[in-house]
Amino acid sequence: MAEPSVIKSGLRAHLPVFQPRRPRRFRWFTLAAGLACALFPVAASAETVLEKALRTGELVMVGSPDSPPLVSLDAKGQPVGYAVEVGRRIDQELSSQLGGKVQIRFVPVPNAAAMVQAVATGGAALACGVPFSWEREMVVDYSIPIGLSGLRVLTGSTAIDGSAASLAGRRIATVQGSKGADALATLQPAARAVSFESLDAAVSALKQGKVDGVLGDSNGLAGLRKTRAMTARLVPSEPYASYGVGCIVPQNSSDFLNIVNLAIAKQQVGYLEGRPDAVASIDPWVGPNGVLGIPSDQIRAFFQANLINLEPLLLGPAPAGRPAP
Repeated sequence: MAEPSVIKSGLRAHLPVFQPRRPRRFRWFTLAAGLACALFPVAASAETVLEKALRTGELVMVGSPDSPPLVSLDAKGQPVGYAVEVGRRIDQELSSQLGGKVQIRFVPVPNAAAMVQAVATGGAALACGVPFSWEREMVVDYSIPIGLSGLRVLTGSTAIDGSAASLAGRRIATVQGSKGADALATLQPAARAVSFESLDAAVSALKQGKVDGVLGDSNGLAGLRKTRAMTARLVPSEPYASYGVGCIVPQNSSDFLNIVNLAIAKQQVGYLEGRPDAVASIDPWVGPNGVLGIPSDQIRAFFQANLINLEPLLLGPAPAGRPAP
């Protein structure tokens, strides 16, 4: 989501309503150059994430650019999506806390496993939209959830009904290092597993008839199905497994994690209050008329349950002319 936009423009430049009083650049570098930066390990240091950010003037965020509704590129090559909007809120909170001395630099990586690796090894400080697992929790720290997802199969074959038996002998695509790849061998050992670097590549193979189905994150599959106008079905009706989705930061970086959590909480409270900026940062991606098409009352119920265990953040009055949810 003049000068070359991928170098000079920032997230806030594309949605002025989100600009803070002390704007900073939230730069998006080119894919090739950024990928090299993300995967190049950074030497271990005793300094905290925020200390390093203040010293270098930047904080690296990684994500997959082909994973709607979290991140995708628009017609102008600008990144858009729910994870982008969450990142923008974190960027604004970081600016508020540090006086505008740090800018977030986004670096693309192919999948969630690469996000975890980059954050765990010090190549990045932040990634949003990462499915939770206890194995990942051992090497990174998770924020409060920004959503829910699960494992399902995208298929155009009427022979695949979502049951484990229907996967036997079928060419089932998964993403390297993903929850789907881990689950397939247990779910149906007789399936013919085909591995891809990204969910986008796996769905491309499905569209080309090279595989019979794709087992993966249901939100990502639904997003790619809609953006590609595919008629394939998501099965079964209930996911094989459900899990939370959140942002990840390096372990033992509580000062930065607090900022991340506060930014997410404020965004979700804003949605519950019906504030236009918060609603506009969420509904186009997951709302009733967005990529996922989730009813607003379900989104509100999730945010309310999500926030109830946190320090009370009192809802303010709804904006004039807009009823409170």
